[in-house]
Amino acid sequence: MDFELSEYQRLLKDSISRLLSDNYSFAARRGYMQEANGWSGKLWDQYAELGLLGLPIDEKYGGFGGGPVDVMLVMEEFGKVLALEPFLASIVLGTTAVTLAGSESQKSMILPAVAAGQTKLAFAHGEQQARHDVTDVTTTARKEGNAWLITGSKSLVLHGDCADKLIVSARTSGSQRDAGGLSLFIVDATAAGLVRRGYALRDGSRAAEIALTNVRGEPLGAVDGGLPVIERVIQAGIAAMAAEAIGCMETTSAMTLDYLKTRQQFGKAIGQNQVMQHKAADMLISMEQGRSMCMLAAMMVDEQDAEERAHNISLAKVGVGQAGRAVTQSAVQMHGGIGMTEEYAVGHYFRRVMTFEHLWGDSAWHLGALAAKIT
Repeated sequence: MDFELSEYQRLLKDSISRLLSDNYSFAARRGYMQEANGWSGKLWDQYAELGLLGLPIDEKYGGFGGGPVDVMLVMEEFGKVLALEPFLASIVLGTTAVTLAGSESQKSMILPAVAAGQTKLAFAHGEQQARHDVTDVTTTARKEGNAWLITGSKSLVLHGDCADKLIVSARTSGSQRDAGGLSLFIVDATAAGLVRRGYALRDGSRAAEIALTNVRGEPLGAVDGGLPVIERVIQAGIAAMAAEAIGCMETTSAMTLDYLKTRQQFGKAIGQNQVMQHKAADMLISMEQGRSMCMLAAMMVDEQDAEERAHNISLAKVGVGQAGRAVTQSAVQMHGGIGMTEEYAVGHYFRRVMTFEHLWGDSAWHLGALAAKIT
């Protein structure tokens, strides 16, 4: 299999790398966190100008028609600098939902505005009681006349505090954990009856708790047929975050190697100690194993066989999660006390990777899902 990047992909990777290296020092990132939305609106506009916001969107809707590998390249660069902007929430999760389930009129209305940076999306599916069970939904939607009214609550909605439109899952039939009876709705973030509480996650990114009381929503896709779309949106999110985790690992590995070469103890660099060299080699091996699983996830996003796709995405979630934990924990340990401070970046990379580890099912949950299929 050819893993070489095309000329277009190399240019894409280089352009986003240059933009981020010029604008995303660790100090600058801390400044962006203090902005109103917790990220840089100026950089978001630059992403739009570069075409990044239209990357996975079809050309007829103002995008570039890129695929999961292109998204992987961008997310890896974001991971290297711990980018805060809602690319994952809006361009990966929200856009995937609209692309898979939206009608022609819905796509024509929403996707060009997303590509231009004028509309931000968020995917509101998870609920507090559900843990990692995607079928566990208590939010309900009922039809009154020609209107659908949604009542319930959603938890940990990534960048839900700044989204203009929400893609909300709700139960239109069946009981709490039924696989059938789930539907998706487009909800205006300013709709009557909708209340958002935004907050910062431990890694500095943003999320929101959302309460809905008789909120009007427009069906996205077939009523009662939302589960396959929900699963694919989450799988696309896992693949994208896996790439971001690889970017985090690359930077933490580079920071650690530099530290080993410059930190002096007992008259010599600590990197001359054999145990440190062994740990650095282990970090490299873990990172490359994780990279392989990340590539597998990217290639599986468009796989049409649902079982094959779910199986391999779970494998990637476990592989990248374990690699990320090994690399970033070792980096913090090898830096010693400084690795635990707020003022030093390495601990922030560890937190971001741990967010990936626990979002959409941790390694233990996905291992259990894989084991259940064997037995």
